[in-house]
Amino acid sequence: MLNKTDLVPCSFVLDGVPGLEDLHLWISFPFCSMYVVAVVGNCGLLYLICCEDSLHRSMYYFLAMLSLTDLVMCSSTIPKALSIFWFHLKEISFEECLVQMFFIHTFTGMESGVLMLMALDRYVAICHPLHYATILTNPVIAKAGLSTFLRGVFLIIPFTLLVKRLPFCRGNVIPHTYCDHMSVAKLSCGNIKVNVIYGLMVALLIGGFDILCITVSYTMILRAVVSLSSAEARQKAFSTCTAHICAIVFSYSPAFFSFFSHRFGSHTIPPSCHIIVANIYLLLPPTMNPVVYGVKTKQIRDCVIRILSGSKNIKSHSV
Repeated sequence: MLNKTDLVPCSFVLDGVPGLEDLHLWISFPFCSMYVVAVVGNCGLLYLICCEDSLHRSMYYFLAMLSLTDLVMCSSTIPKALSIFWFHLKEISFEECLVQMFFIHTFTGMESGVLMLMALDRYVAICHPLHYATILTNPVIAKAGLSTFLRGVFLIIPFTLLVKRLPFCRGNVIPHTYCDHMSVAKLSCGNIKVNVIYGLMVALLIGGFDILCITVSYTMILRAVVSLSSAEARQKAFSTCTAHICAIVFSYSPAFFSFFSHRFGSHTIPPSCHIIVANIYLLLPPTMNPVVYGVKTKQIRDCVIRILSGSKNIKSHSV
């Protein structure tokens, strides 16, 4: 007879991308490049929003929340993945695995929540422009952001508790680059039915609710934009949503592919494809969001140009 402590491993082994071990070094280059762009781009956005008075508005406060969420989300996984690819440092302790799992799922949930808040922000700005400043005050924005964060925390904490109660007797090798809830649970020789049901419930509570709110917001926005008499006014109103729509596509496209392929294409799609898409899901939004908002948002673009032109003038004067 074994005690429960005998069935809890001291550590797990993250196997990277099984089947593509010979390509780990080549896979690491795009991952590393995207991670550098994500860190530099999101830190740059946070700096601009903090320092530029013209960006002290609700839209940019929500963008700062998105940038901070993106930084935490990709930094929870990519450094460990690169250490696997470059140095074969595959071991991760049981406690570190639970912490990584908590951060990944909490901040992917927060990413979805912030995108939902940004959709509501665009709805108020376009459909109720006269009341925009009075509805989205700084306290309201702070409470909305805190509520989104706490929603993720309270819904994800049970993940770690559900995994902690499981006995593990099927080895300790996780065929992944990070500790995903179900990847860890599948190593258990116990009953993981509760884990599966709760995981689906959380996905519906977070993803389903946020997608519903985004859909309703953009339906109302579309109705308001179509009712405008001027074509120029319609184009101007809808152009303010372009960057946000791109962010939604970058975030939800790999998420939907990963969700449905796991359930309906597990026998036709190779595991290596699942793992690469799962990493892209955590890496693509942080990489592309600052690029898209920097290109599509005039105020951010103007701030960047002004800072760059100012630095050039200082260099020319010093010469």
